[in-house]
Amino acid sequence: MLADVKTPSYVIDENKLIDNLKILQKVQKEAGCKILLAQKAFSNFALYPLIGEYLAGTTASGLYEARLGFEEMGKENHVFAPAYKEADIDELIKICDHIIFNSVNQLVKYKEKCLAAGVEIGLRVNPQCSTQEDHAIYDPCAKGSRLGVTADRLKLELDRDSSVLDGVSGLHFHTLCEQNSDDLETTLVAVKEKFGEYLHQMKWLNMGGGHHITRADYDIDRLVHLIKDVKSEYDLLVYLEPGEAVALNAGYFVTEVLDIVDNDIKTLILDGSAACHMPDVLEMPYRPPLRDSGEWGEKPFEYRLSSYTCLAGDIIGDYSFDTEIKIGDRLIFEDMAIYSMVKNNTFNGIPLPDIYLLEQDGTTELIKRFGYEDFKNRLS
Repeated sequence: MLADVKTPSYVIDENKLIDNLKILQKVQKEAGCKILLAQKAFSNFALYPLIGEYLAGTTASGLYEARLGFEEMGKENHVFAPAYKEADIDELIKICDHIIFNSVNQLVKYKEKCLAAGVEIGLRVNPQCSTQEDHAIYDPCAKGSRLGVTADRLKLELDRDSSVLDGVSGLHFHTLCEQNSDDLETTLVAVKEKFGEYLHQMKWLNMGGGHHITRADYDIDRLVHLIKDVKSEYDLLVYLEPGEAVALNAGYFVTEVLDIVDNDIKTLILDGSAACHMPDVLEMPYRPPLRDSGEWGEKPFEYRLSSYTCLAGDIIGDYSFDTEIKIGDRLIFEDMAIYSMVKNNTFNGIPLPDIYLLEQDGTTELIKRFGYEDFKNRLS
């Protein structure tokens, strides 16, 4: 029960996680594709054995995530990074079966070493097809983006050296953020137009992440159709690597009201923090869903929600409630399994929240409790 956990705490909902995994498993079966867990969104490795029952493996954004996927799930292990250090490559070729490069420079530099180790290599491409409107910070196709090789650049490199793509097993693109399959369809038109001539010589195509497959209004039939079409046209394997879709709506953040300050606006001081515990609230920005609340002005009791950090702008959002909120009350934020835990920090010396699992039978199990040493050991 969420009433029993210590605050502040993240709580992972096992039932909702399984519901998501079943949807993703169904897509894999119907489309004949492979889906990987993007660890940048959800890295709670205590759940990796469960996730591994449904998905094909993990994908990483760097060495440490790659090690985590290798050690804790032990299935297919992919990695992409904008650039790699030589020492990182020396370790990655021992633990990854797929390494994807962001530029021709990096591809050429490390190609032979990867191939000698039996690692499949890929190249990230940029179709220059932006389908995002709300979150420019997460748009890999924005003008001047450093992510992926454009068609013009790839052609130029091939004109200089026709062997650039020799040994390359697949192409990778990632253009979406919390989007539906209609945006994927738009992107695929651009990918085929600009890179279709190279896909015929590839073994696989990785369509990246940002696919909100487990969202209620997501058009799964369209996704399956698109994957099947690509497989048929180019005779290759398709990978998807969603992060959010794996744990979407499968977690909570439980906080307690420590104080109430009234300086023209009634502000609840919580033991949870946007800056420390859910940084995307300030970074995207967005207003996190809060159980039993409404928009400002929708319900009779209105409050601004803030934190006990010293950052003046550590504001979670403005909410309204049916009843008056009092010191000691608990508030439960929803959809808190993704990104919050992987991006949290100990700014101001604020403790990291505990992590619990809400099991299928409704009981809670403490997975991890953090303390002073976790704060101290990040410093010197």
